[in-house]
This record gives sequence, structure tokens and C-alpha cells, in this order.
Amino acid sequence: MSRYKSSFREPPWVMGSPKEVMDWVEASHPDKKDKGKHKYEKEFLNNLHIKFDFDVKRKEVDPPSFFSKIISGKMIEEDFELLPIAELILRGLSKAKFKNTAKIIVDGKTLYEHPEKKSDLRKTIENIGEFSSEISRGKNLEIIAILADVEKCNATIKIYKIHNIEEYSVDIQIKGKIRKEIYHTFLNYLNEKIGLKKEF
Repeated sequence: MSRYKSSFREPPWVMGSPKEVMDWVEASHPDKKDKGKHKYEKEFLNNLHIKFDFDVKRKEVDPPSFFSKIISGKMIEEDFELLPIAELILRGLSKAKFKNTAKIIVDGKTLYEHPEKKSDLRKTIENIGEFSSEISRGKNLEIIAILADVEKCNATIKIYKIHNIEEYSVDIQIKGKIRKEIYHTFLNYLNEKIGLKKEF
């Protein structure tokens, strides 16, 4: 505390030792590295599992069989097409700095699988038309992507066009650590392009 009752440390010009002088200089003019410490601190989220619905119309549909009706109960169909949703998911992942599309699965059938490629996500977006017929006819879509950021994590995004009325159309599991800002970049993109509801 200075003699003027401020928190600013006064210079030890008269009685100060060399160490006191250096302490004053560092307190009055913090090193640039120290200034940047807080600026670049990253907040991480670990092993996320979230579910939500797209904000679209839905209708009740008959289960594919009597057995599934007993097991699953009421079924609903979401009013969206899988192909544009698949492209939006991939673009959202790209905006969130994901680089590798490890796998694309439609109705249990693997259409694309290249976890060894380090930066193929943008190329996958460009070539999504190669799978347009399979995706367009599909009812369920699964995309697995890999993020090699400060930490490495895998994201599995499952989209259900038809599902049990008590379940959600979107199921996202992220294994590993992901920066909080990256996670929100991805969700904000989907919310902007499609609209989300019932997120938890």
C-alpha cells in the first residue's frame, strides 16, 4: 500500500535495493507472457453425452412390426431429410475444427470409413453427393468424427428420423476432452441452420 492509500506500488527510488526495484518494475509493468496467461487459458468439457430434438414438425407413425410396437411403443417421424442434415452436421463439425470424418453409417450400413485420414472432412462435404441415394432413403444416420486439437476426442453424432416418442432425434457422444468454445460453435451452428429444442 502506498502513502496515498492506493494499491499501486510506489518506486523504491531512495532506499530500495536492486531486488526491490525489480519487484516494483514487474508489479507496475507485468511481463507480456504473464499478461497472456489468462487470455489463452482454455476451458475443457470432458466425455459429453447430450440429446435434443430439431425444431421441426413431427407426426406419429406405425411401428414396422407388431413386435416393435410392443417393445418400442409409439413412434414418431421427424419432418426433415437426412441428406441435408448430414451435410449440415459435417459443416458444423468443420466449423468446430474437426478434420477427420472417421465413419458415416446409414441404417446400419457403413458408407464411408477412413479413420486413418487426418484431414478429409472438407473433402467428405464436397463428395457427399456420392452417397446421396443411400442417405436420402435412410431413416437413421451416424457420423463419427475425430478432433485433434489441444486434446484428441471422438464425436459420434446419431440422427434418428423415426424414433420412439420418448426419445430424441439427436444423440451426441464426445469421448475425450473438447474445448468449451468448440463445442458451442458446433451447437450454435446447428441451432442457426436447423433449430434445436429440448437440449440437455
